[in-house]
Amino acid sequence: MKAREERAPYGGKRAARLRGWKTFAPSVGEQHVILRNVSWETFEKLLEETGAHRNTRFAYDNGNLEIMSPYRKHEGSNRLIELLLYVLTDELDIDCESLGSLTCKRKDLLKGIEPDSCFFIQNAAKILGHEDFDAAKDPPPDLMLEVAISASSPDKLAICAALRVPEVWLYDGNALQIHCLENGGYSICDESRVLPSKGLRAEIHRFISRSKEIGRNIMLREFPKFVKKSASKKRK
Repeated sequence: MKAREERAPYGGKRAARLRGWKTFAPSVGEQHVILRNVSWETFEKLLEETGAHRNTRFAYDNGNLEIMSPYRKHEGSNRLIELLLYVLTDELDIDCESLGSLTCKRKDLLKGIEPDSCFFIQNAAKILGHEDFDAAKDPPPDLMLEVAISASSPDKLAICAALRVPEVWLYDGNALQIHCLENGGYSICDESRVLPSKGLRAEIHRFISRSKEIGRNIMLREFPKFVKKSASKKRK
């Protein structure tokens, strides 16, 4: 099938008029569409035309636009890590507002991203009651989650750094990396600086693997025990 025939689900007629694009399907059920030389106005028009209720996610970096449709493994990993963070923050009595694939964009930077998930933790109180999020005025999410099982363009970490997101978690299906913002760029960290749980990175991966052996529900009943044990050791 020609790539031109695949454009319709990604912005309809307007996407069909764009040039410099390419499509590739790195995994079964998942598709990336890359558009080059896309103006900011076109990017915003695509967001408007496709609406909030869609299964695609956009990433924009100075004219380069990626439109990604996640597949089962991608979305399953995303939802599982999101659930683990819900349990963690609840057990530790940490305020946490999750806004999912929130559109974070700044025209002055020509950058925008819709992460797999995002969390306001230290800044949770500052966005309560906000019906609309403005990345130029509101604080950025304290933590963004990206499931990077397949290749991606543009560089999403560069977008997150420009938006001053303090911490980004990247999960590639085999390992979890924690990237902490330092001096305008990211450094790989052994521990989260946003969430106070020692050994969290390794344990998140262990519990993801555990869910494949015993099922998600049983794993989610085991995870709070780890959190409580970890918190108890910290108090001692």
